[in-house]
Amino acid sequence: MSAYCFPNGNARWILPILAFLFALFGVSKIAYCADYPVRIQHIYGETEIKRKPQRVVSISFIGHDYLLSLGVKPYALRRWYGDYKYGVWPWAQEALGDHAPIVLWGELNLEKIIALKPDLIEAQWSGITKEQYNVLAKVAPTLPPAKGFGNFTSPWQVMTRTIAKAMDKEAQAGAVIGSLENRFATIRAAHPQWSGKTAAIAWPYKIISYPSKDLRGRFLTDLGFIVSPQIDRMADNRNFYISVSPEDLSPIDVDLMVWLDNARTASLLKQHKLLPLLDVHRQGREVVADLLVASAISHSSPLSLNYALDHIIPEIEAAMDGDPNTKVPSAVAAGIAPANGSYNATHTGVQRQ
Repeated sequence: MSAYCFPNGNARWILPILAFLFALFGVSKIAYCADYPVRIQHIYGETEIKRKPQRVVSISFIGHDYLLSLGVKPYALRRWYGDYKYGVWPWAQEALGDHAPIVLWGELNLEKIIALKPDLIEAQWSGITKEQYNVLAKVAPTLPPAKGFGNFTSPWQVMTRTIAKAMDKEAQAGAVIGSLENRFATIRAAHPQWSGKTAAIAWPYKIISYPSKDLRGRFLTDLGFIVSPQIDRMADNRNFYISVSPEDLSPIDVDLMVWLDNARTASLLKQHKLLPLLDVHRQGREVVADLLVASAISHSSPLSLNYALDHIIPEIEAAMDGDPNTKVPSAVAAGIAPANGSYNATHTGVQRQ
């Protein structure tokens, strides 16, 4: 016989009859479902979901990754970047399977979203405004960033739990979050020397760097590092990133520098004439996250974070081993590794005094 689903709130009176059900009906599995309606607090108020959603539209740039990590296949998703079909990157493609979601692109188009007739709109990492929320909330339950956070600053755990609560996936989310948090804890325990060291993460174009409240900054803190205090100070409550002035690169002269690759890292970095003078550069403590790893960190979902950890930890280990002569493979491959402790001074025309 197929599994029975009982509301969680009735578990107390259900438990005494489980044995009877097994014996009388041969029930092979007892499951518990959410007590709908569920209510979720967020920055614009509260959303009530009256029944389990079946037609989920994700208008977050990365929301589909989170849904897929919990086994939920979105009816429609908002493509971010990359050449992969539907905008779904390799780490999430197995979870997507042969499902063919409708793809939204670019700025939020409320008319298109409404035309999809969703019964849940996931919008935690979408940049949704209060005015846009007010319109969409009249059409379907809508989930903007959780209360206490802003657009593009919610932790991956919070976004996972929010979707899980809406979709009756809380037990599964707990397991997914617990597994990944345990992996980060294991990495920190294996590298106690990283604790308290400063780090920064940035795109090379115009040196866009991320504070600790951004997912990319949180990736560093989850590994035990401290995001550059200067970067954190420069990012006010409204900003989830900052542009570092090419005339003052001190905010990124840290113990570990992670460059997010866009396939032009070396050529872009060589445009910044003061980089060769930074200690982090001269001492070989730079890591280049290739295009896939950079995107995995930027998505920072339970699926993509595991991919990122698989590939970047050996690079960080090489950069942080305390020996300036150790070559970091990704930096070598990108053409930015220091040569005899004086990277590219001859190539850039900059001489260290």
